[in-house]
Amino acid sequence: MTRRWFGSVRSRATLAATLVVAVALLAAGAAVLLSLRSDLTGQAESEAASAARAVAVELSDGRPYDKLTGLDEDDRPVQIVDERGRVVAVSEDLERVTGTGADTARPGDPGGRAGGDADDDADDSDDANGSDGPDDDAAPRGEVDSDTDFSTGTATIDGTTADYRFAAVEVEFEDRGKFTVYAGAPLAAERSAVGTATTAMLIGFPLLLAVVAGATWLVTRRALSPVEGIRREMAAITASEDLARRVPVPATHDEVARLALTTNETLAALESSVERQRRFVADASHELRSPIASLRTQLEVGAAHPELLDLDGAVTDTVRLQTLAADLLLLARLDAGERPGDARFDLGALAREHAEGRAGVTVTADEVPVAGSRAQVGRVLTNLLDNARRHARSAVTVGVRAEREWAVVAVADDGDGVPEADRERIFERFVRLDEARSRDDGGAGLGLAIARDVAVRHGGTLTVGRAPAGGALFELRLPRAR
Repeated sequence: MTRRWFGSVRSRATLAATLVVAVALLAAGAAVLLSLRSDLTGQAESEAASAARAVAVELSDGRPYDKLTGLDEDDRPVQIVDERGRVVAVSEDLERVTGTGADTARPGDPGGRAGGDADDDADDSDDANGSDGPDDDAAPRGEVDSDTDFSTGTATIDGTTADYRFAAVEVEFEDRGKFTVYAGAPLAAERSAVGTATTAMLIGFPLLLAVVAGATWLVTRRALSPVEGIRREMAAITASEDLARRVPVPATHDEVARLALTTNETLAALESSVERQRRFVADASHELRSPIASLRTQLEVGAAHPELLDLDGAVTDTVRLQTLAADLLLLARLDAGERPGDARFDLGALAREHAEGRAGVTVTADEVPVAGSRAQVGRVLTNLLDNARRHARSAVTVGVRAEREWAVVAVADDGDGVPEADRERIFERFVRLDEARSRDDGGAGLGLAIARDVAVRHGGTLTVGRAPAGGALFELRLPRAR
């Protein structure tokens, strides 16, 4: 069942469209989440940097720790660390902090880092607790670093722990050394927005994919329904062997409609080919029946009365039967698509060779090389010469010339010519224009049909017109050999 489902064009198109949309949605969703996270994190960094720099400016002005306004905010963690890693001041209600390099939150703690010897710790204890910090008038001013560093960590304020983006700004004093001010901005908005967007995508994307899959399934079903109609009709034609039937052509003027038109054209060509084959078999049977019956009659008479045996007539019927069989065999090979080959030969020399010994035939032939089957082209020349001699009063002319990319053979006679209405009909198989003509003189009506088929197989043409002397002019055009 699964294999049959995947064997359907509609199912494969639905699966492909769904996969493409899924990949596009995943890529777009990832880009949106990254952009949203980057924007919100940048906003938090801006807030944290602004807060840290404000505290750093106050600190650089020599304001005591207990008078720093940035330390009074309840919802923003601020921490000041000296160059030995000791916490010298923190914001109110800050209980614990991570991500600032000094994890302890209370002033006077070394933050887990070496803070110097005991004497230094004792000397700086007052400053660290803010009881003897610099005043506004006496303390020298410090220099605030223009660079800001960022880190991510957590802070516990009044028992509540949350994620923060910390900004670090350094302040350097000549006598007191370097201090680092850490100020944090909450990442709750970023976490909430990203979480909400992720949840919306997890819910919306499957629904959107389901809609895409359903729409693709319905659209492809509607688009391919004419194809199914064509398939059913072709199956019915195959079962009934009725080549006169045609598949339905949708009124969409698209690829499916063109497929239906092409299919009907193929059916028409196939019907014509089969009908032509049937006529060919019927005509061939009819043509073969006469010489075979005549030959049998003569042989039966000869067997009963040897003195009455007409050997000349038997030989004539045998030759005629042999010629007809050869013609039928050549037509069968041409219908089967036999390739003419690519041998090079001189068409003028070939024309002179086939005209040699024929009474009343004049040849004017240039040297023109062509490629193909020398035997088949020679058969064309023989058929044209036989046909011209049969209808000529006294003379037949043959001319071979080069005309741009073509090699042209013109065979003309001085007979009555071919009526314009019959100039295409004479190339049909088993067609004789002069029905009163004897079968022995007229042949089976295959010579010109064979000649045109050979010309077409060689990439050329064979046409008939009016000769200057009033008779028929046959022109054979073959591509010149390069």
